[in-house]
Amino acid sequence: MGTVLALAGGLGLTVFGLGTADEAVASFDAASWVWSRAKGEVSRVNGVTAKIDTRVDVGQARGHGLEVSQSDRFVILRDVNTGAIGSMDLTDLQTFWNQQMSPGLGVSVALHDGSAFVVDSVQGKVQQVDPASLQAVGQPISLPPGITGGRFDGKGRLWIVAPGEGTVTAIAPAPAKDGGTTGEPRILRTEPVGGASHDFQLTTLDDGVAVLDRTTNELVRLGDTPTSRATLPLTGPGTLPEHTDGSTVAVTVPQTRQVIGVDPQGAVKARFTVPGAASSLQPAVSWEGFYYVADTDGGTVHVFDQGGQEQKPITFRSPGGSLELDVRESYLFINAPGSPVAQVVDNQHGVRPVDKYADDVLGGDPPKVKTPPAPPKKKKPAKPAITKPGAPRNVRAAAGNAEARVTWQAAPDNGAAITKYVVTGGGRTVDVGADQRSLLVTGLTNGETYIFRVHAVNARGAGPDRASNPVKPTSEVPDPPGTPVAEARADGSVTVTWPAANGQGLAIERYTVTAVTEGGTSPVGDAEEPSMSIAAGQLDYGKQYAFTVVSVNERGAGSKASGVSNSVVPFTKPARPADLNATTVADQAGAIRVTWSPPADNGRAISRYVVRAGEKSVDVADGTDATLNGFGAGQNVQVQVVAVNEGGESEPATATARTVAAPTVTITGTTTTFNSATVGLSVNAGGGTATCSLAVTGGTGSSGSCSSLKATKLKPGTSYTFKVTAKNAAGTVTKQSTKSTADLYGTATCINGDSGDQRTYCDEDVPGRNGNEIFKVTRQDNDQQAGWVENGTRLKAYCKKTGENVDSYVYNNQKQSTWWIQIDYKGKTYIPWAWLNLDGGDDLDNLPPC
Repeated sequence: MGTVLALAGGLGLTVFGLGTADEAVASFDAASWVWSRAKGEVSRVNGVTAKIDTRVDVGQARGHGLEVSQSDRFVILRDVNTGAIGSMDLTDLQTFWNQQMSPGLGVSVALHDGSAFVVDSVQGKVQQVDPASLQAVGQPISLPPGITGGRFDGKGRLWIVAPGEGTVTAIAPAPAKDGGTTGEPRILRTEPVGGASHDFQLTTLDDGVAVLDRTTNELVRLGDTPTSRATLPLTGPGTLPEHTDGSTVAVTVPQTRQVIGVDPQGAVKARFTVPGAASSLQPAVSWEGFYYVADTDGGTVHVFDQGGQEQKPITFRSPGGSLELDVRESYLFINAPGSPVAQVVDNQHGVRPVDKYADDVLGGDPPKVKTPPAPPKKKKPAKPAITKPGAPRNVRAAAGNAEARVTWQAAPDNGAAITKYVVTGGGRTVDVGADQRSLLVTGLTNGETYIFRVHAVNARGAGPDRASNPVKPTSEVPDPPGTPVAEARADGSVTVTWPAANGQGLAIERYTVTAVTEGGTSPVGDAEEPSMSIAAGQLDYGKQYAFTVVSVNERGAGSKASGVSNSVVPFTKPARPADLNATTVADQAGAIRVTWSPPADNGRAISRYVVRAGEKSVDVADGTDATLNGFGAGQNVQVQVVAVNEGGESEPATATARTVAAPTVTITGTTTTFNSATVGLSVNAGGGTATCSLAVTGGTGSSGSCSSLKATKLKPGTSYTFKVTAKNAAGTVTKQSTKSTADLYGTATCINGDSGDQRTYCDEDVPGRNGNEIFKVTRQDNDQQAGWVENGTRLKAYCKKTGENVDSYVYNNQKQSTWWIQIDYKGKTYIPWAWLNLDGGDDLDNLPPC
């Protein structure tokens, strides 16, 4: 790949929002670019408005981890899954150059104003690049393999720690001249910050750097001011944020959830424990007198004042992973790359949420992308008892010329992180970082026998020793092997091969292979032949490794280490998709919907998911959901989902769903009045959504409810057949019920006079016409009179018919009509409507015509 970068070609951007250089430059201040993993977009959050003002589509990185480096002029992106590196010049928002490096954790990009570096921590190569084109500037600076850091301080110096030497180095970029960069980057200074082979963490400051020796808990500050040192009261290995804004450095012990704030003189200003259990923390950020500490599961940012008193936390409902905290221009930006939400904190500690997906960005809206469902929270297992560590494994020593190399593999931590290893032998005791696990002991006497003992230390104390094999230093050492070549295989293993060493007259008995990672070295084993296969799972997937090899002859004498191999990223097939859920599609016949959460990609980007059900198969390259159709109604469907990457298919996640079945209907009862009927029903919607309706001949039906439907405008005393229909996406069913309506009655009512003969007109049989007279015809014809009834008599009504006009006074209101009501009185006879008040409101519409 050349020294650091290899040009892979250009790639155009799709930009939504600000489109001119003037507008883009105007929004530099108080803004931060954030990543949205599900949408594949980087968006600029305006701190003043707490809104997105510009979005850039980076679709080829959708679903990947993306590292964002930014200045007021440039944004540089690194796709962790593929190793692609891209740059955007904010003065025009139009150019995007794509460069390629190894994927995985181990390479980073540092950016400050117009200077940029690509830092290969595994190889120890630091290359300045032009931030616009990403082309190399000058020659790379070579440092020992396994460096860490690679960040700028506020004065534009790049700082890097070399754990193997216990030093920190400041690098000045090549100067910019006449609109470009000329010359070479150079090393400004190299200072000791701790013991060789210790573990270190680095945070850059406005002036200089603070380096934590995690093996001794010593914090060292250096810059343009005098160097200061302080040993901190930590309860385990500490971590630091990438950059510290202000003078107080926050040191976090993730395992014990301890945070301390340290001032420039090394005094502890604050010390507190973050509430919570069974979860570690991201490094705390000290800003504007407060401490912000995010849980690694991303759900909560704990907030404490400078005295260590807890404040109201900042929460994310569905964070989708860890959080990113970035202080820029008097604002703290908190991004959840796995969710649609970011949050902005101002310098008064007010908090405002940001909708990264809001469709109100100037210049157009990106296409909508489905967001995977938030995985359900799982019950956390009980925390095991914490004890002292166990003994290191495979402690080996190989003698050299007046020296010996001691290597070992990790000890069981027994619930508390290993803080260091202690090596004794050769008349000395040496502390070694937990991530180093090898030590070159010099100043020994050739021909004398040495045995070295190694034990681990955690928060509970020192574990048991384990002794190495005895060795005798000698000048008869073999040559180192040739530079090894590493290859990551799809089954998760890594193969390392190397040219055999020259034993200088003595047989080579074995080779010892050591893995080099960012900030550490780890012996991985011995081999008798010049090759080794490192088993799957022994190395972390998605992390960059290189290897060195030492040859050991038949007398136990070891060579110098070989050169460093190429970097590889171990990988294998993805983990099984998580949180698989298969459900019925309520509004579609023969269909099911499947959703899942992305699993661990195990070192290579997931290229697609395959959803299988019976003979059906669907590839999903964009998103974590699919709809499958074409199944039978009410069919139980077994679903499998696998994730696919370069390593192959994952183990399948399985679930079962049932398609919509045709509904079933049960009529639970029918009640009637003289002009209506209510049909009660019970409907099984078959897993879908049912709609129901009621029809009746000779009346008016209804629709809507699937528990009760009503028919209206019915005739009294009439038998009806009620037809209930239920319908869903899978089909339609009907059920019938027959019932008669109730009879309609009326109350005979005539005028009550107040003088003369009329006082008995309605309640006494008198000669001539009388009140409430009933006729065989629809007129007052004495020859057709059928009789009369007393006032208040209840009469069954059949129908209505027009006839002679009749009037009456009822409750002091005149009632006059030509309508006559057929009633049940000595057969079917008639009474004027004026003399009969019908039930149900005296409404003639409740009666059919005769």
